[in-house]
Parts: sequence; C-alpha cells; structure tokens
Amino acid sequence: MTSTLPLAGFGALYERHFETVFRAALRVTGNAADAEDVVQTVFLRVLTRGDEAATLPAAYFKRAAVNAAVDVLRRREHRAESAYDDVSQPAVEPPGLLKERLRRAVATLDSDDASLFLLRHVEGLTIDELAGMFEIEKNNVAVRLHRIRRRLQTELER
Repeated sequence: MTSTLPLAGFGALYERHFETVFRAALRVTGNAADAEDVVQTVFLRVLTRGDEAATLPAAYFKRAAVNAAVDVLRRREHRAESAYDDVSQPAVEPPGLLKERLRRAVATLDSDDASLFLLRHVEGLTIDELAGMFEIEKNNVAVRLHRIRRRLQTELER
C-alpha cells in the first residue's frame, strides 16, 4: 500500500512550487490551459509519492513541468494535423507560427533531449546545473545541446 502526502504538507508544497511549474509549462506549451493541465499532472504525481514528496528539490518541479509539457506537445501533435502541410511557407513567418513550429519540432525529440534543450534555452539553467540534474559530464551536456539544436534546425527547415 502506498502512502500519500498529508494534505497540509501537500498544500504547502503546492504553494511553494505552483508558480515554478506553471511558468515552465506555459513557456513550453504556449497555452495557459495546457499549462494548467501540466500543473495538475505534476502535483498529482507528487501527491502519490508519499512522505518523500516533502523533500523534493525545486529542480525536480521544474524538470517535471518540462517533461509533462513535452508530453502535452506530443499529444497535441498526434491529435491535430497541421493546417500548413499543404501550404508553402511564407517568406517571413509570423512569430506565433515560428514558435508553434519549434514546439512541434521539440515534440519530435526524445524526452531527455527535449527536457535538456528546454531547461537550458527556455528555463535558463546553466550547463553546470544541467550536468548535475542529468548526472552527466558538463562536456557531454554541451555536445548533446549542440546536436539537439542541429536536429531542431533540420526539423524546422523541412
């Protein structure tokens, strides 16, 4: 039987980390409703972790939000066909369209690569912070980020 976090402790945890989770999710998804879904997903997962949830570091919430937001992007990609598939791209794309294309490209990455890219370039974490979070060498983080950017660039040029 799994224990759950007491509601009073959960409430304090929610208050402390809600804004971090919501902001990260909003930056990734670009949609407030999707960001709210991510908040719900993250905190439901936290609630089921039991007493250990009270000791989760702040970085856990940021990474969990980015991971859940990438899942939302993937579901969105699978549900909707692009209205732009049969239309040639304009010479200059409106910023909103470019952001949506980038979100779709990020959704094609595997989860760790998507998280690594978003935590670095959207959330602004340093290479050192990412190396600690992902438990890999700093040089490996830099190389992976370079490869991820190249993959995204190729995906955007399609």
